[in-house]
Amino acid sequence: MSKNINVALVGLGRIGQQFAMSLASHIKEGDKPISIIAVAEQDPNSEVAKRFGDEGVSVFTDASEIAALGDHLDIIFDLTGVPAVRQALREKLQEMDNRNTVIVPEVFARLLWSFLEDDTELAAPVRNGY
Repeated sequence: MSKNINVALVGLGRIGQQFAMSLASHIKEGDKPISIIAVAEQDPNSEVAKRFGDEGVSVFTDASEIAALGDHLDIIFDLTGVPAVRQALREKLQEMDNRNTVIVPEVFARLLWSFLEDDTELAAPVRNGY
């Protein structure tokens, strides 16, 4: 793959921060053409938000600010489990006529996480759809 895949993570709560750290670790270890370029967390002073900020990742408190990054962003992992957040992201992408960036719901993040971590115990998938 010649192009870097730019990823953003929304929601760094209990599950979100574990997924985020696992994904970041696998990206670094595997020397993959993937970059986490932004995160959104209500508490920018949380340990995980600070860690991403220290690594040069943009930290936002409003998820729609991530969508405003434009089509430079390929994937947004919505780890909030809050349908209103996902809807706001979709609306912002539409408003910007961004047809490149995809929003990945929490259930897909959990699926990916199960491949990244052998001993990860996942709760039943959240079924709040798109």
